[in-house]
Amino acid sequence: MEHMTSAPPPDEPLRDEARPDEPRWLSDEEQRIWRAYLHATTLLEDHLDRQLQRDAGMPHIYYGLLVKLAQAPRRRMRMTELARDAKITRSRLSHAIARLERNGWVRREDCPSDKRGQNAVLTPAGTAVLERTAPGHVEAVRQALFDRLSPEQTGQLGEIMRVMAEGLQPQGEDADLPWLR
Repeated sequence: MEHMTSAPPPDEPLRDEARPDEPRWLSDEEQRIWRAYLHATTLLEDHLDRQLQRDAGMPHIYYGLLVKLAQAPRRRMRMTELARDAKITRSRLSHAIARLERNGWVRREDCPSDKRGQNAVLTPAGTAVLERTAPGHVEAVRQALFDRLSPEQTGQLGEIMRVMAEGLQPQGEDADLPWLR
């Protein structure tokens, strides 16, 4: 559900007249950009989910987990680290890994350095599904995003996303983050 982000009704004070404890409402232009961003990211995620469901029978988030495992040393990651990298709760990760295990694409193993921990390990079948699915996925990304942007826009988008990510990335060990719970 969309959060109220636009300016208050006309009978309420505008931004410049608002008290310091009042919300900093979005201008009409900021509101237009915000809504365009939400619309585009929702459509992009749906586009990628549909492509991956069609080609591999998995949602985009599961594909991302397989990619993270494929890029990890020895194709394995500790479950808590995988949850943190994927920015999902450990509970959601456990559910996803269970499904990937049923498909034969991942297996769990005990962590040798910590008896309480587990590793997720990409199986040869998981590697094969990635190899089979990656060409269609990269084409879907290319068609949905990069083919629509000029080289200058691509560079600008990269810089904008970098700045946003840096500003949103939690800095302290004590940050209350769902994927640390």
